[in-house]
Amino acid sequence: MSGQGPSEVTAAEAVALVHDGTYLLDVREQDEWDAGHAPQATLVPLSELAQRQDEIPTDAQVLVVCHSGMRSLRATAALRAAGVDAVNVAGGMIAWRDAQGELTGGSSSGPTVG
Repeated sequence: MSGQGPSEVTAAEAVALVHDGTYLLDVREQDEWDAGHAPQATLVPLSELAQRQDEIPTDAQVLVVCHSGMRSLRATAALRAAGVDAVNVAGGMIAWRDAQGELTGGSSSGPTVG
């Protein structure tokens, strides 16, 4: 796995990277996604990651996010072991929101991430 970048970035770094086109993988569950998510993200719940790993790009960096950073840490480790340049977003969607990351979804009152 030589040549891979860092295994973790801050939410502020992730917001900037996604703005510049970096792939964002959200590994939360569907109900969490529905409540609020980054509009550029792709949802593959952690529980489905092993079966859907072929959907994840292998030719570019992949930022991995969940609610608070724990599930995405596991997903990042699994993806890196499979040769993907996966990077965990520290603090998850909570930190993403706090870093002024864009959110979409939710109810009429707007998106939430808990």
